Amino acid sequence: MTRLDKTALNKTRQSIGMIFQHFNLLNNRTVSENISFPLEIAGKPRAERNQRVQECLEIVGLSEKAKTYPAKLSGGQKQRVAIARALANEPKVLLCDEPTSSVDPQTTGTILAFLKQINERFGITIVIVTHEMEVVKGICDKVAVMENGRVVERFALGDETFFPQSDIAKFLLRDRVAPATYLHEYVTSI
Repeated sequence: MTRLDKTALNKTRQSIGMIFQHFNLLNNRTVSENISFPLEIAGKPRAERNQRVQECLEIVGLSEKAKTYPAKLSGGQKQRVAIARALANEPKVLLCDEPTSSVDPQTTGTILAFLKQINERFGITIVIVTHEMEVVKGICDKVAVMENGRVVERFALGDETFFPQSDIAKFLLRDRVAPATYLHEYVTSI
């Protein structure tokens, strides 16, 4: 993406949806207006925006909250609005930065179920940045482990023969490593 000209970069950006850790909803706009915002920026006509907003509200089960302001929503509802907003431009890729860190454990399951359903129903690639292995196990097919800004290991989550090689992967995937091994190796590497 760093090699694209401005026009190509803007087009590519419109094919990527973003779900932020802390929702980033516009408090002075209703739920519908929040979802419509990226469509406005993309220059979509009002009728097209309104139709897409309704579709997105249905996807996340919040049609009845269309005229509600974010301050009146629960954390889970706010994150579902953020998901709907990210889907508005019909992205090919959905980037999720800690999408469950601002919600309770029960809501985490609901958010992950929505994301999994979106992946299966619409074929959207979902990239999740998280340090919570339960989130990874709940939704991911493929995993890349990063340390100091670099990918140190990649594997398919369902690969039972995979054994972590890096200290950070051994720590994160400690259920695949004997406890004494990962703890000693990780603690001594810090």
